[in-house]
Amino acid sequence: FCPFLGRTSGDASARLPGGHPPVTGIPNPDAPKAPSGYVAALQELDLDAVREDLRALFKNSKDFWPADYGTYGPLMVRLAWHNSGSYRTSDGRGGVDGARQRFDPERSWADNTNLDKARTLLWPIKEKYGLGLSWGDLIVLAGNTAISSMGGPILGFCAGRIDDPSGYWSEALGPSPEQEVLAPCKLNGTCKPPLGSTTVGLIYLNPEGPLGKPIPEKSAGEVRDSFGRMAMNDSETVALIGGGHAFGKTHGACPAGAGPSPREDPINPWPGLCGTGKGKDAFTSGFEGPWTTTPTTWNNEYFKNLVNYAWKPKMGPGGHWQWTTNGTTPVAPGPQGGQQEIMMLTSDISLTRDPTGKYQEIVKLFAEDQQAFDHAFSHAWYKLTTRDMGPVTRCVGPDVPPAQPFQYPLPPTPPGSDLANFTEVAEAVRDAIVTPNEEVLPVDDYDGKKTYGPLFVRLAWQCSATFRVTDYQGGCDGARIRFSPEKDWPINVALDRALLLLKPVKEKFGKGLSWADLIVIAGTVALEEAGALPMKFCGGRTDASDGLGSQYLKNRITGANSDTMAVLDDVIKLLGLTKRQFVSLMGGGHSLGRMHMDRSGYNGSWSLDPTIISNGYFKHLLTETWQNVTLSTGKQQFKAKDKDVFMLKTDLMIKWDAELMAAAQEFASNNTLFLEEFRQAWTQVVHADRFDGPAGNLCQEE
Repeated sequence: FCPFLGRTSGDASARLPGGHPPVTGIPNPDAPKAPSGYVAALQELDLDAVREDLRALFKNSKDFWPADYGTYGPLMVRLAWHNSGSYRTSDGRGGVDGARQRFDPERSWADNTNLDKARTLLWPIKEKYGLGLSWGDLIVLAGNTAISSMGGPILGFCAGRIDDPSGYWSEALGPSPEQEVLAPCKLNGTCKPPLGSTTVGLIYLNPEGPLGKPIPEKSAGEVRDSFGRMAMNDSETVALIGGGHAFGKTHGACPAGAGPSPREDPINPWPGLCGTGKGKDAFTSGFEGPWTTTPTTWNNEYFKNLVNYAWKPKMGPGGHWQWTTNGTTPVAPGPQGGQQEIMMLTSDISLTRDPTGKYQEIVKLFAEDQQAFDHAFSHAWYKLTTRDMGPVTRCVGPDVPPAQPFQYPLPPTPPGSDLANFTEVAEAVRDAIVTPNEEVLPVDDYDGKKTYGPLFVRLAWQCSATFRVTDYQGGCDGARIRFSPEKDWPINVALDRALLLLKPVKEKFGKGLSWADLIVIAGTVALEEAGALPMKFCGGRTDASDGLGSQYLKNRITGANSDTMAVLDDVIKLLGLTKRQFVSLMGGGHSLGRMHMDRSGYNGSWSLDPTIISNGYFKHLLTETWQNVTLSTGKQQFKAKDKDVFMLKTDLMIKWDAELMAAAQEFASNNTLFLEEFRQAWTQVVHADRFDGPAGNLCQEE
């Protein structure tokens, strides 16, 4: 056990002791990563200069895509929204970080029709500022600058998005074979979580109404459901809709449509089949018209129009249902001159026909109180465009606002001098591993060797394995496993008692030792005591005061027969691991301890000596004949034909996947190789959430 400190709030310039190698192991090549020099270039970026260039761009209309109302502001708001609005809480995929709308499948979604033109307009600015200005940051900055240039409120800007080289991390959003396996939707328009929208290819839902029917009362439920899938509450939802629809117009000049998508025709995508295909002839959504009479000015007219006019459905010129006033309709300036009547969509009208009555109250408030609307929108917009960035510690720049609730902020790390001596903590944990405390939990006895070690390993793993690379949530920093919902998950049964066993250690070292650090130390020391190679420990974690940050992170793999290879594959990806790393972790964790009928509903050990970590797990897995047995709990597991060794379906999946199997065979043949790769993988997992800006890790030597 080799403790050291990463940089802390008390000494931002501190470095690891000389000679320590990086502790983050071998990262998954598909995990997000910044190009060399990105952070330094970002820190030198003049954001005000970028904003000035954006404001000039907005007013410089181009013939290939003429600006509506003489400004590209509304187009850039839509660009930022539709990049950000793909985020979903179910697995953290989507969002603007990565700027994957540049690639399929997102670039060819119907909801993103003609946003290729917006990105083309932005290219000269991206080219000018180079490495320090990522596409993700530029897209959000363009939306923010557009809103402020039209008088709207902006809370702040979190810079540091890292561009992806492909659409790999959007494949599961669909349409794609991966989406069909992980989240099939039999009838598009009725899709359920884990998909983030009711309709694959749209950001949220069909604005025309459920399955294209103008029924606002039913649309209200779809609005609440789809916005809820990205963790927006009712107030945030109404504020975002009203704020976005304060600007610009919809485009549906005729029923002919936009033409082929980039996937269908990458040479000439979305040429527009109405007249010239642009300007007044543009076709984007198939609806036609603005929501307000002032489509380039920030105000709460959208809500006043909802409240003050009676609305009725009518078929628009683009061949889709939209809504017009029942009487004299207010008019707005035409996008290319002249005048045009305002309109609403079924999803807009649904805010006044919500069966629960909740949306109506918010619409009335925002119609009467501009300040309340401003406050709600600025915070909701920041959440929309920043939610996928993870903790505020990943944000860079002078315009980063204080940590917001959706970022689940943690207390700052105390100065190093105030932290416990981690070597002494490790010694106290060693005592706790072998000291029975029958009142808390009977100790497991393996042929006379009594140990809580496997329980502490499980505690550290379950605490750390909530991490996901998609939106940088989860991990053991914060020790949220102490609270609901994590502590109540079936897979975490008895881990509350593991915490009680460690409580004397926590009390001994007091405020200098966080629960988060103690949990990781306990698991690491237990592994070393079982024969794992010595591992680095990087301290300085702090503790959350509640479990809110875990509400979307429930484990999807439990060992049950319902587990699937597709989901296991996805879990490995979200952890940021390679398949090889995952196999090593399975071998390490399942070398130790046993299953308990009163905890997991399963029984028995994975190896003949469950107190030693070795490649014996792989030897058993690959050579034994496994028989399916049904336990008294009704659960099924596998038993070796001639030995008292047991496996779960998750273990046997290693034999069913070629890459997992290849790694297992190597480890079965070489214990030294296994122990070394296990050390690397374990160290990576328990330190994955120790962020230092957008691309750094506090526990990695530079």
